[in-house]
Amino acid sequence: MSDTLTNGVSTLTVAPGATLNGKTSQKAAVCYGATDLRVEDRPIPVPGDGEAQIQVAVTGLCGSDLHYYSHGANGTFKILSPMVLGHESCGIVTALGPNLPPTCTLKVGDRVAMEVGLYCKTCRFCKVGRYNLCSQMRFKSSAKTFPHLDGTLSEVMTQPVDLLHKLPSTLELPLAALAEPLSVVLHAFRRAHLAPGARVLVLGAGAVGLLACTLARASGCTTVVAVDIEQGKLDFAKEMDWATEIFALPKGPRVSGLDAVAAAQNNWAALKADAAVQNVEGLEDGFDAVFECTGVEVCMQMAVMAALPGSKVMFVGMGTPNLTLPTGPSFLREVDLIGVFRYANTYPDALALLGSGKLGDVGKMVTHRYPLENAAEAFEDLKRGRDKEGRTIIKPMVGNLELR
Repeated sequence: MSDTLTNGVSTLTVAPGATLNGKTSQKAAVCYGATDLRVEDRPIPVPGDGEAQIQVAVTGLCGSDLHYYSHGANGTFKILSPMVLGHESCGIVTALGPNLPPTCTLKVGDRVAMEVGLYCKTCRFCKVGRYNLCSQMRFKSSAKTFPHLDGTLSEVMTQPVDLLHKLPSTLELPLAALAEPLSVVLHAFRRAHLAPGARVLVLGAGAVGLLACTLARASGCTTVVAVDIEQGKLDFAKEMDWATEIFALPKGPRVSGLDAVAAAQNNWAALKADAAVQNVEGLEDGFDAVFECTGVEVCMQMAVMAALPGSKVMFVGMGTPNLTLPTGPSFLREVDLIGVFRYANTYPDALALLGSGKLGDVGKMVTHRYPLENAAEAFEDLKRGRDKEGRTIIKPMVGNLELR
């Protein structure tokens, strides 16, 4: 390992076969198929042109990771070769490669969050700043493209420096992993164009739904109603004052088509009849904006029904590829149905928000922490929704729990 100078920045160049922190290899959590996750040895990667080497701190597990772990696929995207999972991550720069762009200000030791979608930079969408729609996008830990790009559930990884974002000094390193799900929510809010005082419905109280609630509150929304099937998550949202009101839907088998429409109508009627909701004036006509964060067909239909005439529905959770939506009534009421796919140009603002304290104590969303060697346990707990002691899991983090 030798010191060099690149663009006036002190760097460390790691030669192939060299050690890092005294180690010659690293651990990575590799998914081979459904419920087949193996923590195995991998070579320590060397940063190439325009890249940095990162010592990974933690990775937050999300729904897409769980789909790959549980089914070996996420929708139609099937794992065709072993793939490292994870994409909500942060870490510390340990080396910089050659030929860095002149704009790079990174140095060894910087704490960074990793934006793991690699886009082409030349297509029409990239040129206008909507790179989340890039047709050539390759996303780490996604099986959409082949060969797959490994994700962040490893000890060390490399990443283009222009997709690394320095952390504010006020932000703890593990919490920076929340910048990825917060980016999704921030992108949705930018598309919603909410006015202060808006009344918002959030369907789904997982990590993304909770972040939608707290961002709505921080943005001046006076009413934020959270809906889920898990009472524990709803109680947490209320306890944190991220939701002004909560409502638990009944659990039941998933249905689709007209059966789902009927269930959605019943759910919307039950929500309107709830005593707490009835205390909010005007909600019988619907909400100023609805953030659908589940991807479940019944909830997606309920979202349309619960929207006020002239308002917007943000489809953040997209787990149902083909579904029946009550589009006729929505068109007659001029309800805008808006899709949300990942994010673009959000990371700096997401990190600033996390470091500002304006979102409240979002660190309490991280309910469970696991060392990398216990990644399979983390996935099994997330799959159940509770740990072995019966405690509700909201956002599990996996990785080096000592890095700060």
